[in-house]
Amino acid sequence: MKRIVILGTGGTIAGQALSVDDSAGYVAAQIAVADLVAAIPALTRFALETEQVAQVDSKDMSFAIWRALAQRVAHHLGRDDVAGIVITHGTDTLEETAYFLHRVLAPSRPVVLTAAMRPATALGADGPQNLLDSVCLSALPEARGVLACVAGTVHAGSEVRKTHTWRMDAFDSGDAGPLGYMEAGALRRLRDWPQGEALGLAHALRTDWPRVDIVMNCAGADGVLVDALAALGTRGIVAACTGNGTLGAPLEQALLRAQRSGIAVLRSTRVGRGCVSGSPDSALPAAGTLTPVQARIELMLRLP
Repeated sequence: MKRIVILGTGGTIAGQALSVDDSAGYVAAQIAVADLVAAIPALTRFALETEQVAQVDSKDMSFAIWRALAQRVAHHLGRDDVAGIVITHGTDTLEETAYFLHRVLAPSRPVVLTAAMRPATALGADGPQNLLDSVCLSALPEARGVLACVAGTVHAGSEVRKTHTWRMDAFDSGDAGPLGYMEAGALRRLRDWPQGEALGLAHALRTDWPRVDIVMNCAGADGVLVDALAALGTRGIVAACTGNGTLGAPLEQALLRAQRSGIAVLRSTRVGRGCVSGSPDSALPAAGTLTPVQARIELMLRLP
C-alpha cells in the first residue's frame, strides 16, 4: 500500500474553543496534525505519514510558509512510495495557497487541500469528515493535480474560491463548477482533472518576491492609491474592477500611468462569478477568470 502524506499548516481545522457549543470564539492552529489524524478511527486503514510544516491561522499565511510548503510537497512527490498528499489549511487563504501550488508544481499526483469552518472541539466539527474525504481522494490512482476538498465537494486548485463567511460549504469554483463530489469515500467525478504546466519549484523558493498590490474600483474611486503604490515601489497592481473589468476614469488613468512607468497591471473583477473578457483595444490587460487574489499570485510569479 502506498502512503498518503498529510502536511499540517494550522487553520480552524486545528482550532480549539473553550466549549463544544462555541464555533466562533475559538483559537485556530492549536492541535498538531498528527493528533487530528489520530482522532479519526476510519483513517487507520490507510498508510499515513504526518508532518507539521506550519501552525498558523491562515489569515497569517506568509511567503516563507509557501516556500517551505512547496519544498515539502515537491520532496514527497519525488518519493515512489507516496500516492498523494493532503494539506490541512485554514479557509481564509486556502484559495491562494491552492493556486500558488498549482502554478508552481502542477503535479501529476493528487495534492489535496482541506479545511474546516468549525474548530476541532465543536460539537458538529466538520474537519474530521473533510480530512477523511481528502485522504480517500488522494488515494485514488486516477487522481491528479492540486485539488481542494471541503464539505464533500472537490474543486480544482486553480479555480477554488471562498464564497461564504461561515457556512460549512463555503467554497465554490466559479462558472467552471466543481470537479466532483466525495460520496461514502468514493469520487463522483463531473469533469476532467485540472491541467497546467508547472513553472517549477525555483519560482517558489525565491526570497525576493516582487511586491504586487490590489486596488478596487468603486463609486468615487480615484488614482491616489495607485500613485502612492507606485511611489512605494510596487512592481505590479491588480485592479479588482466593477462588472466586466470596468474602471472609473480617474482610477483607469492612474493605472495607465503606472503601466507606462513599468508597473505590471492586470484587470480582474470584484464580482463573484464570471470573467474579464479582454478586447483588442483595451490598454490594460485582462486577468480572464482569475480572481483578484489569484491574479496577484500570477503577477508575482511572472515578474522577474
